[in-house]
Amino acid sequence: MDKGTIIRTAALVLALTNQILVLFGKSPLPIDSEIVKEFAALLFTIVTSIIAWFKNNYVTTRGKQQKKVLFDNGLVKKGK
Repeated sequence: MDKGTIIRTAALVLALTNQILVLFGKSPLPIDSEIVKEFAALLFTIVTSIIAWFKNNYVTTRGKQQKKVLFDNGLVKKGK
């Protein structure tokens, strides 16, 4: 996997971990208002999920084949 995929996946794991902690009342965010904490956790989870899964990460076998074709034809730069 490339660096972008690893970063997006790590951000998604952090968002999901944060969401689970919020559900069990152990929010790591130092905010007093319960509504603000829940909204921030929800927003962070939604945004991270959208970025991580709707961006082509070339994780599947088919995706890796597509990435190879793109590189072979010079349609994308290395590292993307």
